[in-house]
Amino acid sequence: MHLEILVEDQSGKIALETIIPKIVGPQGTPHTWKITAYKGIGGLPKDLGKQKDPRKRILLDRLPALLRGYGKAFRGYPALVIVVCDLDRRDESAFRAELEAVWQDCDPHPPTLFCLAIEEGEAWLLGDREAVLAAYPEARTGVLDAYQQDSVCGTWELLADAIHPGGAAALKRLGFPPTGEAKCAWARTIPPHMDMDRNRSPSFCRFRDGIRHSLPGDP
Repeated sequence: MHLEILVEDQSGKIALETIIPKIVGPQGTPHTWKITAYKGIGGLPKDLGKQKDPRKRILLDRLPALLRGYGKAFRGYPALVIVVCDLDRRDESAFRAELEAVWQDCDPHPPTLFCLAIEEGEAWLLGDREAVLAAYPEARTGVLDAYQQDSVCGTWELLADAIHPGGAAALKRLGFPPTGEAKCAWARTIPPHMDMDRNRSPSFCRFRDGIRHSLPGDP
């Protein structure tokens, strides 16, 4: 099976480049995948038939057109589209309903998984405390102890407070791109230590199990 994975930012792509083979095995044996990073999440267009500027590369802005294209390209082909994005502070049920409406509007619609990191992608890294400590042995364990998994708490800031010199406050003073670079560094450093079956993030487990159950021959 081929996995076509869409993610909202570069740090998500970096993390998934390590995580996906841990879930499905090495590229091409037998499954294949392609991970595409966008430049932000944006918002679903009110008019699903209206074409957005593809040069902007904003995930939700482009999603209706992307799913329509995949529906046609993957017709009769063993492929799965996986859309990975942060829930942030949205209502999960309402957001999923909006995503499903976009999918239903496609004819044909491709097999698709919508995977939401709650609250942010860093929750999936924090779900494996052992991996965080292996990557950052000097991490502030008191900060990690205070984290309630998949809570809406400013997740990236909490991870920064645990592992970055000066914490989130130091990164916020620097602004962007240093903050984005730090997130990419965490995404590069922590996933190699992650064990897919000990992750405590419910949203990560739904992502992992959704992929596993979609693969041919898996229960």
